[in-house]
Amino acid sequence: MTSSLASTRVVQTDGGPLTVIETDQLLIARGVRYGRAARFRAPAAVEPWAQPIDATRPGTYCPQAPSFIKHMMGDVLKGLEANEDSLVLSVHAPRDASWLPVMVYFHGGAYVTGTGESIRYRPTSLAIEGNVVVVNVSYRVGIFGYLTPTREGSETNLGLRDQMLALQWVARNIASFGGDPQNVTIFGQSAGGDSVASLLVSEPVRGLFRRAILQSAPLGMRKGRDAMHRGVRAAADEALRSRPADLSAAELLEVQQIAAQVGRRYGWSGGMPFGFHYGEYPLPTESGEAAVIAQHAPDVDIFLFHTRDDALPLVQIDPAFSRFMKLGPLGKVIINGVSKIATALIFDLPSRRMAKAWRAAGGTAGHYRFDWKPDHTDFGAPHCMELPFLFGSDDDWADAPMLGEYAGNANARLPIGRQLRAAWAQFAHDGTMPAETSYLRRLS
Repeated sequence: MTSSLASTRVVQTDGGPLTVIETDQLLIARGVRYGRAARFRAPAAVEPWAQPIDATRPGTYCPQAPSFIKHMMGDVLKGLEANEDSLVLSVHAPRDASWLPVMVYFHGGAYVTGTGESIRYRPTSLAIEGNVVVVNVSYRVGIFGYLTPTREGSETNLGLRDQMLALQWVARNIASFGGDPQNVTIFGQSAGGDSVASLLVSEPVRGLFRRAILQSAPLGMRKGRDAMHRGVRAAADEALRSRPADLSAAELLEVQQIAAQVGRRYGWSGGMPFGFHYGEYPLPTESGEAAVIAQHAPDVDIFLFHTRDDALPLVQIDPAFSRFMKLGPLGKVIINGVSKIATALIFDLPSRRMAKAWRAAGGTAGHYRFDWKPDHTDFGAPHCMELPFLFGSDDDWADAPMLGEYAGNANARLPIGRQLRAAWAQFAHDGTMPAETSYLRRLS
């Protein structure tokens, strides 16, 4: 939430001047273009400009299908507009910031939904309380960022390339907002956390960050995806063969849906049918990733994090298991049992292995679990549960069913939120690992 005393100020970037919001506590830049990209092409930096560009309003988001966890999260896209030209970021910096730590956030959404411009992800409290500069990055998702049809060329990993370009923008420009480009922490949740895992082994951005936080990264889905990628891409190619070359965004989303149906044939991995491709720029091969980790680990501190019931909402909507919901208490027991297994296989055990490998290579790593849950929901402590404590303010999360009785009561969430934000910010300042609490347990 911005102050009633808000005015504007001009901030100079390497591309040109920006008109940003100035409150009694913050500088806020919204919808800042860090790049441009033609459809299915790699991004490039924006052309320089001379006159101040308005950076006081939210940017657009990449066209996308409805979120499959909207029933739990509420509407993340409320008040925003879709546009393929959506390589934007926002900056929240303490008003008098001078060489402060920088935290760069990558949103989640299974690589098919989400945007950093959502009011849900406003880092107002994190920036003020933590005395950090926070950057929220939006990137291409779905067919626009992670499924390049064969007929459109061979460039892949476009969403990941967007993220790298944003980090390069931060390195060049964050000092203009009072941030220290030599003290950058990258963090992300779900697909954003998985993106952080990819950035950790991407040579072009090596040295652009010192720390990383992986929140509910589905690391158990990273390996063995080649067959699914080929099947999904072949389905997209077949669907496009009978369509004109110049499709609208809505028509491309129809093709995406056809391809996603094919992805569901591949078990748990089919829950995230789009994503990065090993062995294609900027990533190493799947078999070569361990060697890259051994090289990079000593230079970057990391901590990994998941929630106690991370997989529960994914199991609840999976057609193979959702029918058990009709069985009453017995059905809940079955669903919860499957969720525990899925949480262990997709989030917990792979995070333990990554932390162990990171430490073995000479790096610093911690692994945590978030156990907090409301009293009267069927979601437990699900995927995304930490987000209302890190981001948003006032009633930004008022329509999030996963929060139960806490959804419209920000004050009740305040103590835990302050502790969680302080832990994230302290890690960004000096690499201090979070202390254990009644709701945050260190696992390794």
